[in-house]
Amino acid sequence: MTTTVKDLTAKELTRKIMDGERMFILDVRPKEAFDDWKVEGKNVKILNKPFSELKDNLASVQSTLPNDEAIYVICAKGNSSAKTAEMLAEAGMENIYSVEGGMQAWSEYLEPVKIGELAGGEIYQFVRIGKGCLSYAIVSKGEVAFIDPSRLVEPYKTFMKDRNVQVKAVLDSHLHADHISGGRALSKEYDSPYYLPPKDAEEVQYTFNELTDDMEIEVGDTTIKAVYSPGHTIGSTSFIVDQHYLLTGDILFIDSIGRPDLAGKAEDWVGDLRDTLYSRYKHLGDDLIVLPAHFMTIDEMNEDGSISHRLGDLYQKNHGLNIENEEEFRHTVTENLPPQPNSYEKIRETNMGKINPEQDEKREMETGPNRCAVR
Repeated sequence: MTTTVKDLTAKELTRKIMDGERMFILDVRPKEAFDDWKVEGKNVKILNKPFSELKDNLASVQSTLPNDEAIYVICAKGNSSAKTAEMLAEAGMENIYSVEGGMQAWSEYLEPVKIGELAGGEIYQFVRIGKGCLSYAIVSKGEVAFIDPSRLVEPYKTFMKDRNVQVKAVLDSHLHADHISGGRALSKEYDSPYYLPPKDAEEVQYTFNELTDDMEIEVGDTTIKAVYSPGHTIGSTSFIVDQHYLLTGDILFIDSIGRPDLAGKAEDWVGDLRDTLYSRYKHLGDDLIVLPAHFMTIDEMNEDGSISHRLGDLYQKNHGLNIENEEEFRHTVTENLPPQPNSYEKIRETNMGKINPEQDEKREMETGPNRCAVR
C-alpha cells in the first residue's frame, strides 16, 4: 500500500510555527542555501540533506527521520520537496508532507495579527515570517493607512475588502534595502498619497509626499505622528500612533538595533543612530509599545505571533541601548556586521524607481533573510 503525500501550504506552515506546534522539517536545498536561510520555530527541529544526495541514496537519511511524527519536506520552490516526499512515501514512510512553493512561498506569506485597539479602530501587524518583515495597518472609522508595506499587496487588498475600508495614506519609514516596498503600488491603485522621508528620496524617480518631523496624519479618529529618527538611513522616520504605539522602522528592534551601513554611510550615520536611540527615543515615554519593521529570530515573537515590546523594557534588556561608551557603540555598529542583505543595491534602486525588474526577478532579489540589524 502506497502512502499518499500531503501538501502543506505556506499559510499552514506559518500558523503551525506561530502556534508553537512541534514540527520536524527535512530541508533538501543545498547546504549553502540552508546555512544562509532556513525555517525557524520555537518547537521546530530541522535537518538539511540536499536532494542531490537523496535522489541516489535515500537510505542515507531514512535512519535519521522520526517514525512517530509527521515529516515536512521543504526546498526552494517546491519541486525537489515533492519528489523527496514521494520517495519517502514509496519507501513506506507515513505522514509525509511537501511544502507547496517551498521557501519562496513561505517567504511571501503575510499573516495579519491584531495588536490592539485605537480610537475608532484597530492596529494590525502583518507578519511576513519567512522574511522577518513586519508591516502595519492603522484602521479607524472606515479608513486605513498602511506603513512599510511589502511588495506583495494582495494580502492588504484582501484585508481592506474584508473590513470595507478605504486607503487614506501609505507610508514608508525609510527607503528600504532588504525588501521591495509595496507603497507606490498601493498608493497608485487606490489614488492615495504616498509618504516618504525626503532625505531618503533625493534620487527617487517618482512623485511622493514629503514625510517630515512632527507631521500628523489623521486616519479616522486616529492620529499618526511622524518622528524624525535618523541612523539606519539619513531619513529614517518613526511613527507614534495614538500616543500608545511606536513604529520604529529599522531603527530599533526587539533584540537589536538598526545597522547604519546599507547605503555605504556607516561612519557618517553612526552619530545619528546614537542620538536617536539614546536621546530622541529616551524622551518619548517608557510605556510606548515598540512595533519594528523587522525581527531577527523567532525568539522575539510573542505567544500570539506578534512582535512587540514596551519601550521601557527594551532600555533594560536590549544590548544596543546599553552601550555607554561612545567609541564602543561606534565599533559595535560599524564593524563585525552580518553580511548585507541579498541584492540590496538592486532593491534600493527598485525602491527609488530607477529600475523595474520583472516579477520573477523581484522574487529572486528578495530571496534570503533580512539583515537590517546589528548583531
